[in-house]
Amino acid sequence: MPDSIRARVLVTLREAMVAGELEPGAIYSAPALAQRLGVSATPVREAMMELTREGLVETLRHRGYRVVALGDVALEEILQIRELVEVPTVGRVAALATAAQVEALRPLADRIDATAAAGELQAFVAADTTFHTEVLAIAGNERLVEEVRRLRGMSRLLGLQKLHEEGRLAATICEHHELLDLLAAADAPGAEAWMRRHLQHVRDIWSGRGDAVSEPADRGTVGAG
Repeated sequence: MPDSIRARVLVTLREAMVAGELEPGAIYSAPALAQRLGVSATPVREAMMELTREGLVETLRHRGYRVVALGDVALEEILQIRELVEVPTVGRVAALATAAQVEALRPLADRIDATAAAGELQAFVAADTTFHTEVLAIAGNERLVEEVRRLRGMSRLLGLQKLHEEGRLAATICEHHELLDLLAAADAPGAEAWMRRHLQHVRDIWSGRGDAVSEPADRGTVGAG
């Protein structure tokens, strides 16, 4: 089976967990997920094995796979690490980014806005992850980018569905074009402040742990990704 299929399935399942479309505590079978993704069960099982090694999924013999529910403490620790890494790095990017590099990210920022407005939660997570990792990649540290990608994959944005249902998801999105404007202006302090604000949204609103969202999201669907 081509590595591209295995990789696509792994990314799709990870994004579905982040978006809450694979619910914490719920049990899923490989054949059912494979049917929904339009692939065979083999890459799904391989992806679930990888997610099990990462502690994100629990294998239940003869039953399937249960998505592990991460507690508030674990999620807060993840966000603290991201803040330590991403805030100073985006400041460095502001000093390094060329005009061409910044402009190349504009379509991704547009896609984040469009998917949020449409309530395409998994696509929103994918676009947001790609945007942020490509911004950080400008700093030239590939291992840092991969670590941030891994940490983002451990997040749980269970408040997204509720926000969309209430028509408030798009309003909670930090304007990503604003970050690009700050990078274009080489405004490192402004870019770092933007990143802190973005992570605060993840912490208090998108996660469903803040005052704005008090209940977990309803089950969504898993897209092909």
